[in-house]
Amino acid sequence: MGLRRLQVTDFRCLPSADLSFDPRFTLISGANGSGKTSLLEAIYWLGRGRSFRTRKLSRLIRFGQQRCIVFGEVEGARGVLPLGIEATTEGVRARIGGRDAESVAELALHFPVQIIDPEVHKLIEEGPTGRRRFLDWGVFHVEPSYLANWQRYRQALAQRNAALKSRQPGSLVRIWDADLARAGATIDEARKRYVDRLRDVAEQGVKRLLGGSLEIQYRSGWAQDLTLDEALIRSIDLDTQRGATQVGPHRAELVVRTDGVLAREHVSRGQQKLLAAALLIAQLELLRAVHERPTLLLDDPAAELDANRLSRLIEEVARVSPQLIVTTLQPDFPRLGRPGIHWSLQAGACVAER
Repeated sequence: MGLRRLQVTDFRCLPSADLSFDPRFTLISGANGSGKTSLLEAIYWLGRGRSFRTRKLSRLIRFGQQRCIVFGEVEGARGVLPLGIEATTEGVRARIGGRDAESVAELALHFPVQIIDPEVHKLIEEGPTGRRRFLDWGVFHVEPSYLANWQRYRQALAQRNAALKSRQPGSLVRIWDADLARAGATIDEARKRYVDRLRDVAEQGVKRLLGGSLEIQYRSGWAQDLTLDEALIRSIDLDTQRGATQVGPHRAELVVRTDGVLAREHVSRGQQKLLAAALLIAQLELLRAVHERPTLLLDDPAAELDANRLSRLIEEVARVSPQLIVTTLQPDFPRLGRPGIHWSLQAGACVAER
């Protein structure tokens, strides 16, 4: 599976773009501010339904316009699948194979795309939300029923939180507990299975990239001597006080340690980058068991890594062999060899290089 074609309309600084992609390696070069990262953001948005740069849809729409559209063709074992996503000031909608998607989250099932960019350290450095999202994206691809359970959980959680926020009686709040506990327990078990698989692969990657050890620990989001249903009952007073549900998979955490220390607090920014990259590459390696070839976006990988660390990163990426789409300031990237397709961004336009 891989991205074959991308069409962009009024996305960020790009009025329009129409690009084809090599199944192995596509290079996008250009000066700072030419729109290279915006192109990667458009690709990521097509496969995730969200940006890696902002939570505000309005920032994706080119200044002065009312909407932005990204359309792509993804090629897999069953042929070519068209995907599309559109944002307006009123919201976002996605289409898959000519039909309206029930949720933008469905895009992730059809176009598995991951990114390693200069902000990749945030996966380690920042709070648990990004690590939960990292886990969920991985589980989506290895457990077909996970998306439906995740959607049921989010719906029940939204209803329960609405009841708490409006100060409804506990008896009305607890109406949602059974659905929440059932879907939440299923999500928790799926995440645990995934972390068990990820751990062995990621440990080897960290050893190659940093020469150190890795420990990842999944915490469910409630006391493990209780079922989720029991935890919800015990938490009702605190939930009522705070106006939101305080236990459940939405409060889970993935704790990352290296060489025995907590990575988010005790290792350098450079080490955090490589730790995060090792986790993402391990995730792609697991994906290869269920997809022909996931897509990896590399945004200016030479920007903040020294030559030795960059070489190690490229070796790891090459070992997994995803479809690679790479941006760079330079007109070539010899560490990855000759690209199958090379686009140069010049004054907002994409020019094919031979």
